[in-house]
Amino acid sequence: MGKTIVKLVEGMRFAGHGKSGHEVAMDASSKVGGADSAARPVEVMLCALGGCTGMDVISILRKMNTEPTSLRIEIEDEQAPDYPKVITKLHLIYSVTGEVPAKNLKKAIDLSLAKYCPIVTTLAGVARVTSEYVIEPDQ
Repeated sequence: MGKTIVKLVEGMRFAGHGKSGHEVAMDASSKVGGADSAARPVEVMLCALGGCTGMDVISILRKMNTEPTSLRIEIEDEQAPDYPKVITKLHLIYSVTGEVPAKNLKKAIDLSLAKYCPIVTTLAGVARVTSEYVIEPDQ
């Protein structure tokens, strides 16, 4: 079992430390008592989602010998209007450049979303998750 520790630094700024020991900073906007000095917790979670699935996709494509020149993941989210304002929809747009066959990219994305990324499979329990991809030539 892993352990993550999150501590109040000051005001509404928090510092999280996971097993790796690296810090994840979080803060609130000045409207609610924060200093607006770091990302919001939901933003951190969505960035973690992008990092998780991105690492899967790159790893799978490397095993297929079709590594892209670049990978960018845009995550569109919708939240319920009422508290706790859960995320109800997530749409991931994977943009790659390079000579990556569409079938390889689709397979890598599908494997990440259905099997390998624990963050997306956890979020899929409460949100509808969809995806698409775009392949652009190197410039």
